[in-house]
Amino acid sequence: MPSRLACIIPALGWLRGYQRGWLRGDVVAGITLAAYLMPAAIGDASLAGLPPEAGLYACLFSGLVFWLFTSSKQTTVTVTSAISLLVGTTLAPLAAGDPARYAALASASAVMVAALALFARLFRAGAVVNFISEPVLVGFKCGVALYLASSQLPKLCGVKGGHGDFWEKSADFIRHAGDTNTASLLLGGAALVLLLLGKRFLPGKPVALVVVVTGLLLGANLDLAKSGVTMLGEVPQGLPEFRIGLLSREDLNTLLPLAMACFLLGAVETAAIGRMFSRKHGYRLDSNQEFLALAGANLAAGLGQGFPTSGGMSQSLVNESSGARTPLSGFISSIFILLVILFLSSLLRHLPQPVLAAIVLAAVTGLINLTAIKEMWRFSRADFTVAVAAVAGVLFSGLLMGVLIGAVLSLALLLRRAMQPPATELGRVPGTDYFADRIRHPSNERLPGVFIFRCNGGIFYFNTEHVHDRFCELLAVRQDEVKLAIFFMGTVPMIDMAGVEFLTGLHETLKKRGIELRLAETHSVVREALRRGGFEQHYGPVVADQTVAAILRKNGVPNNAIAT
Repeated sequence: MPSRLACIIPALGWLRGYQRGWLRGDVVAGITLAAYLMPAAIGDASLAGLPPEAGLYACLFSGLVFWLFTSSKQTTVTVTSAISLLVGTTLAPLAAGDPARYAALASASAVMVAALALFARLFRAGAVVNFISEPVLVGFKCGVALYLASSQLPKLCGVKGGHGDFWEKSADFIRHAGDTNTASLLLGGAALVLLLLGKRFLPGKPVALVVVVTGLLLGANLDLAKSGVTMLGEVPQGLPEFRIGLLSREDLNTLLPLAMACFLLGAVETAAIGRMFSRKHGYRLDSNQEFLALAGANLAAGLGQGFPTSGGMSQSLVNESSGARTPLSGFISSIFILLVILFLSSLLRHLPQPVLAAIVLAAVTGLINLTAIKEMWRFSRADFTVAVAAVAGVLFSGLLMGVLIGAVLSLALLLRRAMQPPATELGRVPGTDYFADRIRHPSNERLPGVFIFRCNGGIFYFNTEHVHDRFCELLAVRQDEVKLAIFFMGTVPMIDMAGVEFLTGLHETLKKRGIELRLAETHSVVREALRRGGFEQHYGPVVADQTVAAILRKNGVPNNAIAT
């Protein structure tokens, strides 16, 4: 029973083997993480359209649960800019200006995310997190960064912000740029410069906390409001009431797309962070267990008047770089946040809004991955196009549609690659018995009367026509009279019934033309499918270890033969 329970709650396992030497690293990391989390949580709450305490509550309660269930030693759960903005843009029209209803919708969306994560855990859908491709994620985050900039620059400059999509907000900001409040711009600009310098030269250090404390001191001792600087306002001290606001079935149906988008983004981000750390530190990550950790974290955040949470990349990097050895650092961070909420949160009313906007804008820079975009341009124009389309989806259609467009693009990219697997002619590497791509390396030798074809991918009903056309296209180029066609199957991992029928038809067609078809290096799974599909009745036994060189020797092709 204890071991079974430890499979559900991993903390019960690793706490038994906890070493005293790990405690210092976990404590230092926990306190540093809390100092980093709190300013960001307040900023993300503003993006979600919620009061600052909602961000603190979400971080607190999700953190108190996540560490028990996660299989990652360094991943930190938090509110993130992308999900916060998704919540804010979706809930604003639904709440109809009612703050209580808005808060109820936000907490309900977190509970719905928890339910989706739990379903994913029960159905062991860990592979789902790999569905959103990296180009889509890079493009989506870039679009989110631009959208965030359009909403936060007015606050930084002390001008009235606009409503609507990215273009409407940007146009409104440009129209009112002449109304910029000098004090707000100087204060926010200085904070932004300090934050960017800190990110560049003091990575992992709580620079944001220093900026917040400085802003609080200035706000408390100078009458900034007289200069036109907007202040954060009152932040309640103490814990919230644990409850979920009563919502109608219609409300829940309306929230479902938001919850699904938050879950998908959160699951992908959390899994990506966990995989990164597990590979770096040499331990196993259980993707299905991370669903359970997300479910617990979001349920706690929803019950505690918060909003959806997920693993945070920058926060997790701070946690790791500060010395975290186990998930206990997340628990320590939550305790530190709890103390602030209980005894110090009332001081936050002196925080200037331009400083808060600077914190959000500094965080935005981490969402734009120029290195990845450059790499996509260099290595895959298709991936680059998908990333640009994801950016456009966010900017032109909004965040919720942007996630949907990203999912559709991922599916389209996957299907395109599956429907058109690379296929080429092989030639002999001069002076060897090895055969490689002749199209990429024209110096590889053709053998007289022999055509060698390779398909890099499974052969299924949706790509047999492409493989057939490519085979015929490459065969038609040959000027000599081909008598032997070798289909290299070592790169074909699977085949379905349509694929078997394709090979059977190809065998019969070539036979009528006086060309013998031979299969080389066929995998056991494919051989079994060929047997069940009746291919061997026409072809004969498919030999397991039949290499290209062995087929050539069997057919009497000399080693030094070269087609002219």
